[in-house]
Amino acid sequence: MEWVYPVLWLVLIILFVVLEAATVQLVSIWMAVGSLAALLPAVLGMPVLIQIAVFLIVSVLCLISTRPFVQKVLAVKKTHTNADRVIGKTGLVTETIDNGLEEGRVMVDGSSWKAKNADDAVLEAGTRVLVKAIQGVTLIVEKA
Repeated sequence: MEWVYPVLWLVLIILFVVLEAATVQLVSIWMAVGSLAALLPAVLGMPVLIQIAVFLIVSVLCLISTRPFVQKVLAVKKTHTNADRVIGKTGLVTETIDNGLEEGRVMVDGSSWKAKNADDAVLEAGTRVLVKAIQGVTLIVEKA
């Protein structure tokens, strides 16, 4: 029966490594490290409670000490598209904006966009507007 717990910890190591490889979230890898640490007391024949305590302590310490750093390094940076660049810019209403009729166009940076008014008021052609947001391919604007 002495061999059961070392084998269990080896199986858990493999399981956590495979799980990490499948998800790439850097969570289960710390449990693989904890399982590796718990393997030592298992091989030395220490009680199961000590093995579990070693597993938990090492896993939590690894997670706490390295996860913020790893998340910072692996952080996905938001890439602005060309559409995002018009937010905050001023445009000119080229076709009357009427949210009720779902009509209206605005010229911003040389491009014509479908537009809606943020406060539902009708904006006549020739009115200067400020782009507040984008919903799909429609600019949300307000009178400048």
